[in-house]
Amino acid sequence: MLFATQSRRVAPNEVHRISLPEAQDQAAQAANPLGRLGQLQVEAAKQSRLAAQGDYFPKISGYNMHLNKTPGLILSVPRPLQGISTAVPVNVVFKTQTAVNFTAVQPITPLFQIHQLVKIARADENIARAKAGMPVAATAAKVQKAYFALLIAQRELTVAEAKAKAVRGKSLIASASPVLNVSAEQEGETFQVEKAVLIAKSNVQELSATLNDMLGWPADTELDLVAPEHLADGITLQMASDVAAVSNPDVVEAEQNLVKARAGHALSKMEYMPVIAAVGGYANQDVITTSVLPRDFSYFGIMATLNIFDGGKREHGVKMRAAQVEMATMAVQLTKAKVAGAIKKSYFEVDRARQLTLLAQRMASAPRVVNAAYQPDSPEDQEAKATLEAEMFKAELAYREALAGLKELMGAR
Repeated sequence: MLFATQSRRVAPNEVHRISLPEAQDQAAQAANPLGRLGQLQVEAAKQSRLAAQGDYFPKISGYNMHLNKTPGLILSVPRPLQGISTAVPVNVVFKTQTAVNFTAVQPITPLFQIHQLVKIARADENIARAKAGMPVAATAAKVQKAYFALLIAQRELTVAEAKAKAVRGKSLIASASPVLNVSAEQEGETFQVEKAVLIAKSNVQELSATLNDMLGWPADTELDLVAPEHLADGITLQMASDVAAVSNPDVVEAEQNLVKARAGHALSKMEYMPVIAAVGGYANQDVITTSVLPRDFSYFGIMATLNIFDGGKREHGVKMRAAQVEMATMAVQLTKAKVAGAIKKSYFEVDRARQLTLLAQRMASAPRVVNAAYQPDSPEDQEAKATLEAEMFKAELAYREALAGLKELMGAR
């Protein structure tokens, strides 16, 4: 996968404002080898198919033989009565002679086998294409989870700070003297709220470092996250079921495995066929005298071979392939049934999460907490708004994760 956007860089001590889509794009560039891996898998499967298609064409070979030394005597006549052999010089091959030959072989009956092999290679390519987007989708899901986790942690820090401010305010009101007199109960309450603030700050720092690592930025980069809008999907149960029936990676793999099994079955039957090929060529030589063969000539012929007896190997191979076809057919049916059940369950999870998200949004936008500048006057209002926003982000994250699971089952990337 090639990314058109350029990698964004941040200056030291810069507060970087970023949205969720920008973060996912940036992480995809930082984790580009994952996307490249899927691309390479598709490319390897494609080249395998093209290599199989190359067997459709004739194979052309040739040689050039030149003698730089005298071959010597090339014919001997045995004399059994004397127990010796008599060498007879034959003037056929001499020093400095050359023979050039080009041969072309075009398979005929093997073309049917090549066709089935191409089917198998194309099925592997289709499987690779169906799974190519998985690494990139997984990266986007991780970034989304880390993004929302940081948003929630920031709101929880606001809640903790608001509680601590309220407790400190109570302590000041309770004491009218210049010297602050704090009771043991107030000290315990102050310790708890300050502890909550420290834990919340540490959590924000840890999650910021995690998200920055995904983005390929320094761990201490301060992030100003844009609150994402609600992600509307518009997917119906029927739509999800129809798309998954043809695009789900497991369904695609099962169907392509059936294609491969049928092609293998057809190949096993072709073992009974003779192997027929057309052979043609051209020779130009002065090694053999014209009394044996012309100096240059062309030739054409048909070659055929047939394995008459193989001990039943072909028969058993056909039966094995037939069983594999039946197994692959059953696998397609079982996979489609499994995916259909998973789609139905996932769809209702998405619908339930959607309703909870809308409820949280309505609560967060109630008149008491509406403040576009996000600067309420009292700690109580600040705590209430931050709490509701944290719940809204949690609901939105649960909804998005459920929706991503549904889209993954649908095969949508």
